[in-house]
Amino acid sequence: MAEPVKLTGKERLRAIAKVAAIAYKASPSAVIVQFIGSLIDSIFPIVVTYFAALTTTELVAAATGTEGAAERVLLYVIITALFGLGLTAWGSLKQYITEITRFRIEASVSDMMYEHFLRLDFWRYDDKETKDTYDKASRFSNFFPYAFDRLSGALTNLISMITGLMALIWVSWWLGIIVIAAVIPGFIIQFKLSRAQIAHWNTNIETRRARGMIEWSLLRPENMAELRLYGMVRRLLDLRSQLRDKDDKVRIDFERKYIFKRLGASAIEALAELIALIWTALQIVNQALPVGQFIYVQQIVGRALGGASSFVYSINSLDEDLANLVDYQRFMDMPEHPVGERMLRTSPETLSVENVSFHYPAVDQPILKNVTFEIKKNQHVAIVGENGAGKSTLIKLITGLYKPTEGSILLDGTPLDEYDVSTWHRNLGVLKQDFIIYGFATAKDNVVFGDVTRSFSKKRFDEALEKAEARKFLEKLPKGIDNYIDTWMEDDEGNTGVNLSGGQQQRLALARNFYRGNQIIILDEPTSAIDALAEDRIFKHLLSSKDKTIITISHRLNTVKRADVIFMLEDGKLVEQGTHKELVEKQGPYYKMFESQL
Repeated sequence: MAEPVKLTGKERLRAIAKVAAIAYKASPSAVIVQFIGSLIDSIFPIVVTYFAALTTTELVAAATGTEGAAERVLLYVIITALFGLGLTAWGSLKQYITEITRFRIEASVSDMMYEHFLRLDFWRYDDKETKDTYDKASRFSNFFPYAFDRLSGALTNLISMITGLMALIWVSWWLGIIVIAAVIPGFIIQFKLSRAQIAHWNTNIETRRARGMIEWSLLRPENMAELRLYGMVRRLLDLRSQLRDKDDKVRIDFERKYIFKRLGASAIEALAELIALIWTALQIVNQALPVGQFIYVQQIVGRALGGASSFVYSINSLDEDLANLVDYQRFMDMPEHPVGERMLRTSPETLSVENVSFHYPAVDQPILKNVTFEIKKNQHVAIVGENGAGKSTLIKLITGLYKPTEGSILLDGTPLDEYDVSTWHRNLGVLKQDFIIYGFATAKDNVVFGDVTRSFSKKRFDEALEKAEARKFLEKLPKGIDNYIDTWMEDDEGNTGVNLSGGQQQRLALARNFYRGNQIIILDEPTSAIDALAEDRIFKHLLSSKDKTIITISHRLNTVKRADVIFMLEDGKLVEQGTHKELVEKQGPYYKMFESQL
């Protein structure tokens, strides 16, 4: 088991201050009210107990005929009732304050996490350590509002414990010492349990991730056919149960191991309360204390012990959250993708790949090796090669998602990393093999999402559907282009969505790309699920545009041979370039790759 995160006292105080600072930034007024509420929760009950004790004493006095006792009873009853009314009023308001504080804090922290995650260097999305840290940070982020609640509760319990001890010391100083000594065993036990739970959580990240993946796979309708045909349903259900037991059941076992220790700590606290009450009773019998002091001591001892125990539990629960805050902060401190200062105002005349080599972080094996070529504006090029040759990686470099390990990507002679990459992306329309279909949206939205920077254009929309050959199947949907494209979605009229075939999904994604209408179009195996004849027609539409720069990755000869220039990659190296005719005549790697299709 990995060592749990251990916080020093200074680190713990700093973490508490950070939780409070984030909460205050999210909702200052709610935090102030919450603090005032902690004072009310901790002080008012003691005041009520004090006046209840006075009331009891004066009742006894009134019964024996003491002058003025009856009037004082009435006064104390009224004061007690007023404080009780205040507590009731606060209890009604407290729920609202808690909910609004929790909402604002959760929204603020969640927004910061999402925004930071989406601005990280692209390589981090493939990095296991980043994913582990993100999982831990997400846990803290999701429970941050409850961490603040615990912090508020810990403050209330601390004040209750201190005021309770002070009230006991007012009766007898050694009663306070007994109570303090009684809560120490419980503190130690709860602290050890929290440490063990934190260690277990940190060492089972992958267990929970695997379980989540299995649950996701089991609930995807498109997976059902293969899962049933291959008899995988029961296997995955059993594996899910094993992973659940490995995680949740072990944490429950921790609780079981500490049951008798907790019972022992509770017995010590009960003994301390018994001693306090016996001492108070003897003092009253000997007339050293008034009768009302028995109720006073009983309530205050119970409140002090309860406050101390609750404080121990709160601070240890909070201690677990504070340890998770370390992971949250580690994630939030990850550097974001640097943004260049230059703005790309117009589409470049040339895109140059100059002596580019690349390997993925933490992997020494190079994917690309000293690749050099140039693409001119409005040129149609194809990048070909066997699987694993580095084609898709090269696209990631050209689009600025990754930076070359060596060499440069140049736009009109200027390194790409000197530009604000978002201004480069505005010039690109990219359709990859793993395109996105937005199941929560309609078919129309899935196309229009291609350009969210401008208002809707029906002309561009119609042209996009025609070029992608998507109009016919969309018109056949129950609600046409306004139909949801996921059976899990339902519109206001009760119409459920539909599932599209793989080819239909690709046409919809192509239509999105055409609707975007950018000057540079990058297609990475965009029509693998579309039949060859339909692909041929689509590319005729696409390549008929002489004012577009088109970069295509494909294994289909009919698509590749239309390119103005073809770049052949082999084992990460550029081994050939030229027109289709030139490369066929050479009978080199290109010819051998497409020989069967030729």
